[in-house]
Amino acid sequence: MKTNINVVLVHGAFGEGSHWQFVIPALAAKGYTVRAVQLPLITLAEDIQRTTDMIASLEGPTLLVGHSYGGMVISGAGNHPSVKGLVYIAAFAPEEGESAFGLLQERPAPAGATAIAPGPSGLLYVNYDKFHEAFCEGVSDELALVMASAQKPISGEAFGGPSGAPAWKEKPSWYQVSDNDKMIQPEAETFFAERIKAKKTIHLDAGHASMASHPQQVIELILEAAEAIA
Repeated sequence: MKTNINVVLVHGAFGEGSHWQFVIPALAAKGYTVRAVQLPLITLAEDIQRTTDMIASLEGPTLLVGHSYGGMVISGAGNHPSVKGLVYIAAFAPEEGESAFGLLQERPAPAGATAIAPGPSGLLYVNYDKFHEAFCEGVSDELALVMASAQKPISGEAFGGPSGAPAWKEKPSWYQVSDNDKMIQPEAETFFAERIKAKKTIHLDAGHASMASHPQQVIELILEAAEAIA
Protein backbone atom coordinates (compact mmCIF):
# COMPACT_ATOMS: atom_id res chain seq x y z
CA MET A 1 0.00 0.00 0.00
CA LYS A 2 1.30 3.45 -0.93
CA THR A 3 2.07 5.76 2.01
CA ASN A 4 2.41 9.54 2.06
CA ILE A 5 5.88 9.34 3.62
CA ASN A 6 9.02 10.05 1.60
CA VAL A 7 12.39 8.59 2.52
CA VAL A 8 15.43 10.48 1.21
CA LEU A 9 18.71 8.57 1.48
CA VAL A 10 21.97 10.52 1.63
CA HIS A 11 25.30 8.81 0.98
CA GLY A 12 28.60 9.80 2.51
CA ALA A 13 32.15 10.50 1.43
CA PHE A 14 33.61 8.02 -1.06
CA GLY A 15 30.06 6.79 -1.70
CA GLU A 16 27.18 7.38 -4.06
CA GLY A 17 23.48 6.61 -4.24
CA SER A 18 23.81 2.96 -5.18
CA HIS A 19 25.29 2.20 -1.76
CA TRP A 20 21.61 2.02 -0.76
CA GLN A 21 20.91 -0.68 -3.36
CA PHE A 22 19.61 -3.20 -0.80
CA VAL A 23 17.63 -0.61 1.14
CA ILE A 24 15.74 1.11 -1.69
CA PRO A 25 13.68 -1.88 -2.93
CA ALA A 26 12.68 -2.88 0.62
CA LEU A 27 11.41 0.60 1.46
CA ALA A 28 9.63 0.96 -1.88
CA ALA A 29 7.94 -2.40 -1.33
CA LYS A 30 6.44 -1.00 1.89
CA GLY A 31 4.87 1.86 -0.07
CA TYR A 32 7.35 4.63 0.66
CA THR A 33 8.51 7.09 -1.99
CA VAL A 34 12.28 6.65 -1.96
CA ARG A 35 15.00 8.89 -3.38
CA ALA A 36 18.77 8.55 -3.13
CA VAL A 37 20.55 11.88 -3.52
CA GLN A 38 23.79 12.10 -5.52
CA LEU A 39 26.02 14.60 -3.72
CA PRO A 40 28.71 16.70 -5.44
CA LEU A 41 30.97 16.29 -2.36
CA ILE A 42 32.73 19.59 -3.09
CA THR A 43 31.29 21.78 -0.32
CA LEU A 44 29.00 20.98 2.58
CA ALA A 45 26.75 23.91 1.68
CA GLU A 46 26.24 22.58 -1.86
CA ASP A 47 25.53 19.07 -0.58
CA ILE A 48 22.93 20.44 1.82
CA GLN A 49 21.36 22.44 -0.99
CA ARG A 50 21.26 19.41 -3.30
CA THR A 51 19.46 17.44 -0.59
CA THR A 52 17.12 20.31 0.21
CA ASP A 53 16.19 20.55 -3.47
CA MET A 54 15.28 16.86 -3.44
CA ILE A 55 13.13 17.31 -0.33
CA ALA A 56 11.38 20.32 -1.88
CA SER A 57 10.54 18.30 -5.01
CA LEU A 58 8.47 15.82 -2.99
CA GLU A 59 4.99 16.18 -1.51
CA GLY A 60 4.27 15.17 2.06
CA PRO A 61 6.39 14.50 5.14
CA THR A 62 9.96 13.27 4.66
CA LEU A 63 12.34 11.09 6.65
CA LEU A 64 16.01 11.84 6.02
CA VAL A 65 18.58 9.06 6.31
CA GLY A 66 22.29 9.87 6.22
CA HIS A 67 25.36 7.65 6.16
CA SER A 68 28.77 8.84 7.37
CA TYR A 69 29.42 12.39 6.04
CA GLY A 70 25.75 12.26 5.00
CA GLY A 71 25.01 12.92 8.67
CA MET A 72 26.55 16.37 8.25
CA VAL A 73 24.23 16.89 5.29
CA ILE A 74 20.97 15.74 6.89
CA SER A 75 21.72 17.78 10.01
CA GLY A 76 21.48 20.87 7.79
CA ALA A 77 18.91 19.81 5.20
CA GLY A 78 16.71 18.44 7.98
CA ASN A 79 15.69 21.98 8.87
CA HIS A 80 13.36 21.95 5.85
CA PRO A 81 9.78 22.04 7.20
CA SER A 82 8.80 18.85 5.34
CA VAL A 83 11.39 16.82 7.25
CA LYS A 84 9.84 15.11 10.27
CA GLY A 85 12.69 12.85 11.39
CA LEU A 86 16.30 11.86 10.82
CA VAL A 87 18.12 8.53 10.83
CA TYR A 88 21.91 8.47 11.24
CA ILE A 89 23.68 5.40 9.87
CA ALA A 90 27.25 5.29 11.26
CA ALA A 91 27.18 9.03 10.67
CA PHE A 92 28.43 12.35 11.99
CA ALA A 93 25.84 14.22 14.05
CA PRO A 94 27.43 17.66 14.46
CA GLU A 95 26.75 20.50 16.83
CA GLU A 96 26.62 23.95 15.25
CA GLY A 97 30.08 25.00 14.06
CA GLU A 98 31.56 21.49 14.03
CA SER A 99 33.04 19.87 10.93
CA ALA A 100 33.52 16.23 10.00
CA PHE A 101 37.29 16.70 10.00
CA GLY A 102 37.27 18.34 13.40
CA LEU A 103 35.09 15.63 14.90
CA LEU A 104 37.47 12.92 13.67
CA GLN A 105 40.38 14.73 15.32
CA GLU A 106 38.80 14.65 18.77
CA ARG A 107 39.82 10.99 19.20
CA PRO A 108 42.70 8.79 18.03
CA ALA A 109 42.49 8.45 14.26
CA PRO A 110 40.35 5.53 13.01
CA ALA A 111 42.28 2.69 11.39
CA GLY A 112 40.96 3.51 7.92
CA ALA A 113 42.40 7.02 7.96
CA THR A 114 45.71 5.72 6.61
CA ALA A 115 43.88 4.45 3.50
CA ILE A 116 42.77 7.97 2.53
CA ALA A 117 44.97 9.99 0.19
CA PRO A 118 44.58 12.91 -2.24
CA GLY A 119 44.33 12.31 -5.98
CA PRO A 120 46.07 14.50 -8.59
CA SER A 121 43.52 17.31 -8.20
CA GLY A 122 43.57 17.21 -4.40
CA LEU A 123 40.26 15.40 -3.96
CA LEU A 124 40.41 12.64 -1.37
CA TYR A 125 40.08 8.95 -2.25
CA VAL A 126 40.25 5.69 -0.34
CA ASN A 127 43.05 3.46 -1.64
CA TYR A 128 41.33 1.10 -4.06
CA ASP A 129 43.22 -1.93 -2.75
CA LYS A 130 42.29 -1.13 0.86
CA PHE A 131 38.68 -0.10 0.25
CA HIS A 132 37.16 -3.47 1.19
CA GLU A 133 38.95 -3.68 4.52
CA ALA A 134 38.66 0.00 5.45
CA PHE A 135 35.25 1.00 4.15
CA CYS A 136 32.96 -1.96 3.47
CA GLU A 137 34.10 -4.85 5.62
CA GLY A 138 31.58 -7.68 5.52
CA VAL A 139 30.34 -7.33 1.95
CA SER A 140 31.22 -9.75 -0.84
CA ASP A 141 34.46 -9.35 -2.78
CA GLU A 142 32.43 -8.59 -5.89
CA LEU A 143 30.41 -5.82 -4.25
CA ALA A 144 33.53 -4.37 -2.61
CA LEU A 145 35.19 -4.22 -6.02
CA VAL A 146 32.24 -2.32 -7.45
CA MET A 147 32.04 0.07 -4.49
CA ALA A 148 35.77 0.76 -4.63
CA SER A 149 35.86 1.21 -8.39
CA ALA A 150 32.85 3.56 -8.38
CA GLN A 151 33.82 5.54 -5.27
CA LYS A 152 33.22 9.27 -5.42
CA PRO A 153 36.01 11.44 -3.97
CA ILE A 154 35.38 14.27 -1.55
CA SER A 155 37.10 17.63 -1.20
CA GLY A 156 38.88 18.73 1.93
CA GLU A 157 36.60 21.78 1.89
CA ALA A 158 33.53 19.57 2.31
CA PHE A 159 35.17 17.63 5.14
CA GLY A 160 36.10 20.90 6.82
CA GLY A 161 32.80 22.70 6.30
CA PRO A 162 31.17 23.81 9.58
CA SER A 163 27.65 22.73 10.43
CA GLY A 164 24.88 25.24 10.83
CA ALA A 165 22.10 24.83 13.37
CA PRO A 166 21.47 21.05 13.41
CA ALA A 167 17.98 19.72 12.78
CA TRP A 168 18.41 16.95 15.38
CA LYS A 169 17.89 19.55 18.10
CA GLU A 170 14.32 20.06 16.94
CA LYS A 171 13.32 16.78 15.28
CA PRO A 172 13.23 13.14 16.41
CA SER A 173 16.27 11.12 15.44
CA TRP A 174 17.44 7.51 15.33
CA TYR A 175 21.00 6.18 15.25
CA GLN A 176 22.88 3.06 14.14
CA VAL A 177 26.39 2.48 15.51
CA SER A 178 28.85 0.27 13.59
CA ASP A 179 30.97 -1.37 16.26
CA ASN A 180 33.78 -2.35 13.83
CA ASP A 181 33.87 0.95 11.94
CA LYS A 182 37.34 1.91 10.61
CA MET A 183 36.30 5.24 9.08
CA ILE A 184 34.53 6.89 12.03
CA GLN A 185 35.45 5.85 15.55
CA PRO A 186 32.68 3.68 17.08
CA GLU A 187 33.15 5.64 20.31
CA ALA A 188 32.34 8.82 18.41
CA GLU A 189 29.23 7.23 16.93
CA THR A 190 28.05 6.21 20.40
CA PHE A 191 28.68 9.76 21.57
CA PHE A 192 26.65 11.17 18.65
CA ALA A 193 23.74 8.84 19.44
CA GLU A 194 23.73 10.00 23.05
CA ARG A 195 24.12 13.66 22.16
CA ILE A 196 21.15 13.73 19.79
CA LYS A 197 19.08 11.81 22.35
CA ALA A 198 18.20 9.23 19.72
CA LYS A 199 14.76 7.72 20.15
CA LYS A 200 16.41 4.40 19.42
CA THR A 201 20.06 3.38 19.01
CA ILE A 202 21.15 0.04 17.58
CA HIS A 203 24.67 -1.40 17.53
CA LEU A 204 25.70 -3.66 14.67
CA ASP A 205 28.73 -5.94 14.42
CA ALA A 206 29.53 -4.12 11.19
CA GLY A 207 32.10 -2.03 9.39
CA HIS A 208 31.47 1.43 8.00
CA ALA A 209 29.15 0.55 5.10
CA SER A 210 26.54 -1.13 7.28
CA MET A 211 23.70 -0.48 4.84
CA ALA A 212 25.50 -2.81 2.43
CA SER A 213 26.77 -5.43 4.88
CA HIS A 214 23.77 -5.51 7.27
CA PRO A 215 20.91 -4.14 5.16
CA GLN A 216 18.06 -5.89 6.98
CA GLN A 217 18.84 -4.33 10.34
CA VAL A 218 19.30 -0.91 8.74
CA ILE A 219 16.01 -1.30 6.86
CA GLU A 220 14.20 -2.23 10.08
CA LEU A 221 15.51 0.88 11.84
CA ILE A 222 14.46 3.13 8.96
CA LEU A 223 11.00 1.53 8.85
CA GLU A 224 10.58 2.02 12.58
CA ALA A 225 11.45 5.70 12.20
CA ALA A 226 9.15 6.11 9.18
CA GLU A 227 6.26 4.56 11.07
CA ALA A 228 6.91 6.84 14.04
CA ILE A 229 6.61 10.02 11.95
CA ALA A 230 3.61 8.82 9.94
